[in-house]
Amino acid sequence: MSNGKIFSIVSTILVFAIYWGYNNYHEKKRLKNANTYLTNQINQLEKTISKNNQIIAQREHEKSQDAMSIKKIHEQINDTIKNNQCANEYMPDNVINWMRDGKN
Repeated sequence: MSNGKIFSIVSTILVFAIYWGYNNYHEKKRLKNANTYLTNQINQLEKTISKNNQIIAQREHEKSQDAMSIKKIHEQINDTIKNNQCANEYMPDNVINWMRDGKN
């Protein structure tokens, strides 16, 4: 093999090695940037999920408080009218509807 062919082969290998190294470097850089971007997106989503979970927990608490208040009010109404003679009498549907609608 002549020196010219060896030089040509070595030059070709060297060019491919440099090209591969250059591409590898830029690919790693691109992947690092993509990783940073995705990590930031995940962090933002986790914060949003945390806020939403807090809002849901607060609303569930308020809902249970409202349910307890409604139950207490119903108990007070039932207790108030249990010995009321007027409350225990039958009233025709049309009179009940008239009273509910606030008609005069």
